[in-house]
Amino acid sequence: MKKALVLAISAIVLSQSAIAATMTDYQAELASKLDPSKAPAENFDMKKWKINLPIGDRTEARKGKEMEITADRLNYVNYPYVHPEWFYTNSETGAVVFAAPNTGTTTPNSKNTRSELRAMLDVENAYTYSAPLTNFAVAAHKNAKDFGAIGGQLSAALTVDAVSTSGNDKKIGAHAVVIGQIHASKNEPLKIFYRKMPNHEHGSVFWTYETNPENKKDRTDIRHDVFGKNNLTKADADPENGIALGELIEYDVNVVGNIMNLTFKRDIGEADEKVVTFSVDLSKPYPGRENLDRSYAQDWMYFKAGAYNQCNQGSSGCMNRGVEAGDYTQATFYKLELNQ
Repeated sequence: MKKALVLAISAIVLSQSAIAATMTDYQAELASKLDPSKAPAENFDMKKWKINLPIGDRTEARKGKEMEITADRLNYVNYPYVHPEWFYTNSETGAVVFAAPNTGTTTPNSKNTRSELRAMLDVENAYTYSAPLTNFAVAAHKNAKDFGAIGGQLSAALTVDAVSTSGNDKKIGAHAVVIGQIHASKNEPLKIFYRKMPNHEHGSVFWTYETNPENKKDRTDIRHDVFGKNNLTKADADPENGIALGELIEYDVNVVGNIMNLTFKRDIGEADEKVVTFSVDLSKPYPGRENLDRSYAQDWMYFKAGAYNQCNQGSSGCMNRGVEAGDYTQATFYKLELNQ
């Protein structure tokens, strides 16, 4: 038993060393600012975040619900929060790791597990989820001045290290993880996806805008390809313009006034650096969907970041054979900055 444990630990150390050895200059620059011996909240500013994890909460108030770690526990001065499986610091690079299995405890309105941060702008009242001071609005909101912020910015640099190897490849949630979001009261004006087929070397990065209709049944996700294509299956060719597991990407979400500005980068700092940008006016219905989209002008919103596993045993046809079999997702963040 001891020999097996030593071999397992050695494999992990070798894997982490290999990651450090293959980092790009930009990735190494980001890692140089991080301390591998510190907890995530000591390397990254998490004062305005809480995190949900894919396990049952142990507190009486949240018995039976997914674990929630509020900002005070996340940033506790003596023992900042760490979970050894789902939320921890990479011991070689200092980057923060988010991981989530295919099956586990979920939030009430989702079938998918997550290890994901949720911005909470009102740090004094961490449980008032829908309160204006906890969230942000766009400038067009009739009560914009009452919110914790008007707009805001979320910047991240990360690698996706794993997505589920099981799943129905014809379903968009299979083999996919959401690595960043803007969530509103009911729907999501932004979800940033990474999706990779098990038989492909590269995966695809894309984002969706979810229309915000009067009736829930009329919701539609509008997909936008960034690197690769969103709807690939195992039968399709490998997306050579996509992103491999372990390859660094960067996204910047900057809501200024009413406009959501998105910037995606790969090969950062290299001669072949690629930059893709988008802009959407959140105060107006999405172009071409005016009959069903009310826009997000009068809604409240918040940022999310981490690993929100899209592969579940229901609609995505995923299995739960365990982490060792590849039925989980993992993302490692080298930069995570909230400006609100």
